[in-house]
Amino acid sequence: MNFLIALGAFVITIGILVAIHEYGHFWVARKLGVKVLKFSVGFGKPLFTYTSKCEDKIEYILAAIPFGGYVKMLDEREGDDVPEELLHRAFNRQPVWKRILIVLAGPVANFIFAIFAYALTFMIGVEGVKPYVGDVVEKSPAAEAGFERMDIITGINGNTIETVRDARLMLLDEYLVNPAEIAFTVTKESGNSAIRKVDLSQVNLLKEEGDHLEQLGVKAWRPYLPAVHQVLEGKAAEKAGFKAGDKLLSGNGKPFNSLKEFSAFVSDKADKEITIRVQRGEADNPEKTHELNIDVTPELFEEEGKQRGLIGVSVGGYLSNEVYDKLHVVVNYSPFEALKRGTVETWNMSIMSLKVMGRLVTGQASLKHISGPVTIATYAGETIRHGVVVFLGFLAIISLSLGVMNLLPIPVLDGGHLLFYIVELIKGSPVSETVQEYGMRLGVVMVGAFMMLAFYNDILRLID
Repeated sequence: MNFLIALGAFVITIGILVAIHEYGHFWVARKLGVKVLKFSVGFGKPLFTYTSKCEDKIEYILAAIPFGGYVKMLDEREGDDVPEELLHRAFNRQPVWKRILIVLAGPVANFIFAIFAYALTFMIGVEGVKPYVGDVVEKSPAAEAGFERMDIITGINGNTIETVRDARLMLLDEYLVNPAEIAFTVTKESGNSAIRKVDLSQVNLLKEEGDHLEQLGVKAWRPYLPAVHQVLEGKAAEKAGFKAGDKLLSGNGKPFNSLKEFSAFVSDKADKEITIRVQRGEADNPEKTHELNIDVTPELFEEEGKQRGLIGVSVGGYLSNEVYDKLHVVVNYSPFEALKRGTVETWNMSIMSLKVMGRLVTGQASLKHISGPVTIATYAGETIRHGVVVFLGFLAIISLSLGVMNLLPIPVLDGGHLLFYIVELIKGSPVSETVQEYGMRLGVVMVGAFMMLAFYNDILRLID
């Protein structure tokens, strides 16, 4: 089921963003008088075709392979038989400024979509988690800077922080500008404000994947309480009557304040009967919940010479209502402010993407950061399950990434065509067909190598 959700979400994601990108080319080409022959979302065998009844008889195509699309314009270089009366509408006959605008329109459409997608999420309200500091790793850069448990991060280098997501993105953004030192503003548990200056001279936040705050030694405060995720068949817990969803409140009368406390309690009671108090019922309906005691005897399990007790459950975590209210925050704005924020977010994320790409080229960032369709599909499936706001935010990120990627000066991509046209502007004549042909071949090799690396990273993530 998860696979089908991820696959469906991936197809929806790519379909929407490719359609928007290609529509940018399509719309500007028609506005500038270029004759469009085909508009296709996807490659390969057509699943659906429709020919418009307008004078140009444009063929609209939905094809089987959802990894791209194209807009085919009338062009003598592609072997089109162009009647004399239509020569002025052929793409190759257009002045260079028109060709530049048509090529630019695809990536620009992706940026515009990202702006409005972000703006819509800000108007609806983006749910987030307040950046409370939990454990601080000893001798880490965060520990050396004086971070303490229950600090709340409220700013980074003077920029306001409201959520954990803000903190992670701003940390990376500021690190790309100045990888030497970053100043965190925090509100201490006492309520006083303080500055924590973190020395980053010995840290490379882009060397490995993962949470950048944790790379500094800061772990988010998440006091999860234990709850049964799954009851294993034939084990002591099943025989005793445990059920998936049971909240584990206490053992022998002592409350469990963390998953670790529950595990330690059971592990220490092998072959001894214990009483665990659980809360059972519908989490969203307090009137249909009740508490009960369950007696169970953990079974003795030995591994690598160590003995411990197990009752046969996999345990997940949940937050108490009090903690949830303390951590949960909703960020929303008026329509005008949301549009402004959406524009700023799109700009900042695009520039950050370019900076990270630059670090990849120079070897300062790990190639593990490159992701392919499997990773995109996985995140698409996860975000679509969390609701429309989260999915819109995901679409915005992928859309602006698509825009940035297509502007890279690599032949085959829009940026490669722009490079040829800029050279044409400078020298006063088109780049030779030989140079363009070799450029395209190089572009195909570069894009192919990039895709192979992305697939390789996806496979490694699946194995891990």
